[in-house]
Amino acid sequence: MAISPTAQIKSGASPDAGPEVGSSIRVEIFADAVAQDMAIAHLFVRLAQEAVVRRGRFTVALSGGSTPKGLYALLATDRHFRASVPWSKTEFFFGDERPVPPDHAESNYGMVKAAMFAQLPAGLVHVHRISGERPDPGEAAARYEADLRDFFGPHGLMEAGFPRFDLILLGLGLDGHTASLFPDSPALRESERWVVANRVDRLNCSRITLTFPVLNNAREVVLLAGGTAKAAIVAAVLGQDAAASIYPVQRVKLTNGTKRWMLDRAAAAQLGAGEIAAHTTTPEAAENTG
Repeated sequence: MAISPTAQIKSGASPDAGPEVGSSIRVEIFADAVAQDMAIAHLFVRLAQEAVVRRGRFTVALSGGSTPKGLYALLATDRHFRASVPWSKTEFFFGDERPVPPDHAESNYGMVKAAMFAQLPAGLVHVHRISGERPDPGEAAARYEADLRDFFGPHGLMEAGFPRFDLILLGLGLDGHTASLFPDSPALRESERWVVANRVDRLNCSRITLTFPVLNNAREVVLLAGGTAKAAIVAAVLGQDAAASIYPVQRVKLTNGTKRWMLDRAAAAQLGAGEIAAHTTTPEAAENTG
C-alpha cells in the first residue's frame, strides 16, 4: 500500500469507545524518524504557545523509551524550537517511571534530562519527577499523585475530578502496553486514583504510572511508534482489533480531546488501505450520517 509520508487520517471513535465519541482520532504517517520528530516538535510548540495564551501555562506529561529521545533533543537544541517553546511557563510531568534512581540507565527522567533538560539553562524548566528510587513504589505513587493534586487543583486545571493535561506523550510496547499500563496488570481496573504502583509480574517489579482516567482527561494525547519492530502491534491495534480493548493502549479513549497516532512509515508498514479507511470518519461526519 502506498502511503504519503505525511498522510493524516482523522477518525471518530470506534464502536465501543464510549465517551470518546465527542473527541477525534488522527493517524499521521511520516517517511522516517526525522520527519516524525519534526512534526511532533511543531505540534509541541503550537500546543504550548496556545496553552500559555489561554491558561497562562503549558502542562505536559512525557514518555520514556527510545522513540521520543530524538524529539526531546530536537526541542532543546534546534535554534527554532528552542526559541519557540515557552520553557519558563511549561510544567513537565512524567507518564510513568521505572523503580530506579534518576541517574540509572533505565530511568525515564534520566533519559529526558540527558536529551533535553541538561541542554537548557539551569532553573529554566519546571520538572515534576517521579521518585522511582523510593523503596516503596506505593509511597512513590502516592507522593506523585499529591504533587499533581497540589499543582492542578490550585491552578484551576481540573475537569471532572482529574487533571486536565494540555498534552500527554505516550509510547507503545510490543505487547500493547502504554505508559506502565501492561496487559493483565491491576492498574487496568483503576478508576479513581491518578497515580498507582502497578505490579508487572513478568518484570518482577512495580512501576509507577498515571492511570487511564488521567490519560483520557487530556486535551491532546500523542501516541508515538517507530521502526519495523512496532509494525505488527500497530496493525493489531489500529486494524481488525481496533474496535476492541484487547490491548491496554486501546483503552486510551479521550473524553474531550484529540488522540493522535504519529507513526513513521516502518511502524505503519502493515496497515492496509481498508484499515486506514476505518479511521476516516470525523465526529461531525458521523452526526451527519445519523
